[in-house]
Amino acid sequence: MSTANESSVRNRLLVIVGPTATGKSDLAVEVAERADGEVINADSMQLYRGMDIGTAKLTEEQRNGVPHHLLDVLDVTETATVAGYQEAARASLQDILDRGRPAILVGGSGLYVRAALDDLDFPSTDVAVRADLEAELAAVGSIPLHQRLARADPDAAASIHHHNGRKIVRALEVIALTGQPFRASLPQPRDRYRATWIGLDEQPDALDERIEARVDRMWAGGLIDEVERLIDLGLRTGVTARRALGYAQVLRHLDGELTSDQARTITQQVTRRFVRRQRSWFRREARIAWSTAGDPALVDHAVEALTSPTIEA
Repeated sequence: MSTANESSVRNRLLVIVGPTATGKSDLAVEVAERADGEVINADSMQLYRGMDIGTAKLTEEQRNGVPHHLLDVLDVTETATVAGYQEAARASLQDILDRGRPAILVGGSGLYVRAALDDLDFPSTDVAVRADLEAELAAVGSIPLHQRLARADPDAAASIHHHNGRKIVRALEVIALTGQPFRASLPQPRDRYRATWIGLDEQPDALDERIEARVDRMWAGGLIDEVERLIDLGLRTGVTARRALGYAQVLRHLDGELTSDQARTITQQVTRRFVRRQRSWFRREARIAWSTAGDPALVDHAVEALTSPTIEA
């Protein structure tokens, strides 16, 4: 297996990360065209077939013939997991590198990026155990589950907010499956591959404008119709897919809880909050060289990062 010290992978892996609506996917295509590379998706919601408009997934035409990996690999009824993504992403990455092509990992799901590129191990999941805990969460709320977690693993409970039901459920699941404490924070990065990291960002006000325009385009582009089609394919039963930004709000609209305009406005609001969390996550990542979204020099810089020689570590 390749490691960060092997010359076979040096200068052949580019990582493009950053908040939603900064143009990461478009940049990845331009770089891949110039460098004869292939793209690996690191956006958790773009794994799902049919979730196109609400995730701003590039169309086949927009991909310009560039091979893309890990798009449209899950049904909306399936649950996306970090462990499952890690296995698939590493297999795709190794295949691309073994064929001598540059690989470009792109996305805004920070944990998925780290899962692919760092030496991280993720405990497996169990559908039955998870379902029981999810049902209990829905029935009694997060507080009793957090109290149980505090009895089983005080350190984990202290680091997880008592209203963060999803993480509480995951912690209890890991404890049930492994009999070991739940590690609520990630270890320090340990590179599995030699990679160049580029981060795209924008001033908060400008990014807010991008988000507002992006959500408006989704509504104009038929997001409500897309959600209606996905309901027929089981979207409401999908643990992960139904919670996606935009999709959750459209489901509430279709249930009569919100008007279309209210659902759109709320989607813009929750997306802005999500972007703030993304920025906070990625700003802790010391490996990223930051650039302003839309910088005309970005493509040249990224191509140079993939093709220029380096000194062997």
